[in-house]
Order: sequence, then C-alpha cells, then structure tokens
Amino acid sequence: MPAGLLDEIPLTKLGSAYEVVPGLKEDMPMREKMEILLKFYQKQIVAAVENADSSGQKFIVDEWSRGENMGGGITRVFQDGKVFEKGGVNFSAIHGELPAAAVERMRANHKELKVPKSGKLPFYACGLSLVIHPRHYLAPSVHLNYRYFETLNEDGTTQAWWFGGGQDLSPMYYDEHDAIHFHKLLKDFCDYHDPAYYPKFKKWADDYFFIKFRGEARGIGGIFFDDLNDKDPDLIFKFAADGLSRFLPSYLPAVRRAYEPSTQPRPTPEEGWHWQGLRRGRYAEFNLAVDRGTQFGLQTPGSRVESILMTLPLHCSWEYNYHPVPGSLEAKTVEVLKNPREYV
Repeated sequence: MPAGLLDEIPLTKLGSAYEVVPGLKEDMPMREKMEILLKFYQKQIVAAVENADSSGQKFIVDEWSRGENMGGGITRVFQDGKVFEKGGVNFSAIHGELPAAAVERMRANHKELKVPKSGKLPFYACGLSLVIHPRHYLAPSVHLNYRYFETLNEDGTTQAWWFGGGQDLSPMYYDEHDAIHFHKLLKDFCDYHDPAYYPKFKKWADDYFFIKFRGEARGIGGIFFDDLNDKDPDLIFKFAADGLSRFLPSYLPAVRRAYEPSTQPRPTPEEGWHWQGLRRGRYAEFNLAVDRGTQFGLQTPGSRVESILMTLPLHCSWEYNYHPVPGSLEAKTVEVLKNPREYV
C-alpha cells in the first residue's frame, strides 16, 4: 500500500470547519467569504491527494482569467500518479452577464429574478469542483462541488442569491462498508445543521445522478442540493464548510481499503480493468449528456472548456450491447445502481 494512504484524516468538529480558515471575517460580503473558504479547502485537498499518492507527482497549477473584470480561477489537475490516475480540483470566481436563454431557465426556480431591459442579467458565481479517478479498479471515483451564486441589480447590489453543491461516490464494484461510511459522514454533518437535509438531499442525489437512458445511477449517490436560500446565508455558509471538511475522511478510507487484504470475493485484475473501463464510460456519459453544471459551463460566454471537461476519466471504454454475467460481482454492482438504497 502506498505510504500516504496510511495517514488518518481527522474529523473537524461539526459547526466549526470555517473557524480553521485563515482570513475569514464575519462582516465580509458572502462572495469574499466563499472565495476564501473554497481556496483554503482546494489547497488542503490537493495536499492530501499528493500525500496519499506517495509518488512525488504534483498537481499542475493553471491560473486563468476570463478577461478584465470578468473573473477567473485556479485549475489544479493531477495525472499519472501511483494511486490516482487523474483528478482535478478547480476553483473559479466569475462574473458577467447571463444571456436571455440562461435567465429564462433560472426563472423556473427563481421567480424573483428581474431581468433588465437589455435582456442580460449581471451575475457572480464562485465554486469549488473536484473529480478524482483512482487507478485501482476496487477504488471508487468521487465528485464534489460547492458553489455560491448571485444575480445583481444594475447598481451592483445583490438581487438574488443561493448555494448549491454536494458530493457523491461512484464505485466500480459495490462495497457496502464504503457505502455506509461515506453516507454516515454525510448524514452526520447534515443532521447537525438540519435533520431534514440528509433525506431530502440524498433523494435529490439519487434522482440527479441517474442516467435515464441507461436506467441506472452513475454511482451510489451521496447528497445534492441547489437553489438553497431558505436560511440566513451565514448558516448555509457554515453548512457548506462542514461538507468540505468531511470530504477527505469520507473518501480516502475507501481508496485505502482497495489495497488491503480481504476475505470477500474479488475480481481478477483482467476482469477488474475491463469493468473499470466500462463503468468510466458511464461516468463520461453522465457528465456529457446529463450534468447541468457541464452544460451551464459550456453555454456560458467565455467559459474555460479545459477546466469544465477535466472531470472526464483518462481512460474509458464502450462495448456494444454488453451485459455482465448473471450472479457476477459486476452484475451485483449494476443491481445496486439500478435500485438506490438507504445506507444509514
């Protein structure tokens, strides 16, 4: 096992994850607080992944700008490591004007939006988005995204605001221990902030991360939420901070267990690599054909395509009319993906 995977990731006390972030002040505008929070956890996650990989491989750092007064971001991409085949941990903070088509889609959930006579709505958006694809076929891929969005009046004041995000796990082979551990940590921090959050956001994830044309989920879900503005923004900010702090301890143990001896049935390497390629094909299908974030990014004027598509696996495959052998580990995984479960 790579030495870095042996490190335990401590759990931050619930409700206090934001307190460890240098530079945060209570009276800051929310956009400034979110930028500081997201950049802090970007650096923390990047350092932990590099350490766990134990290869000396480092993230490529690509700082980019959309142009004068339009914002930019920091794309960090990892590739060809010992443990992690590909990963990206991206921060962005952009602003500009939403085209009329995008505004009309948003008005479906935000009737309060007032569109200027020009038909274009000023906006601000910041977010941290990550996807990690490990090398080992027994280690799951993972996704996380936390974001904050504002629309602006013509004088620059905030017109409407909301938070969105979540995190979900996509195993190549279903492992009940990993599933329970991942969902338990999500439920714990959700329950701390609002007991209604986990069942609501877990169901939302089950519905959202579902490939309808395949009739199966991308993975075993997690939590997903959008348009969240039903509490004081500082309370939702602290909820997002706790979610970010729970990422590493919810995920890295599942990667570690892929390298540990087990008495449970396991595929041969040949079977594992073959199945991993097919599951990653499903991952690519979801991101390109279903994911709203990918579609929004590609439709936003001046979007950075490389940063948006870094979520795609390095290697994936498709086989015509492939079906796993009944009763096999692959078939058992598909059965879970077709029928979402309650894990905690």
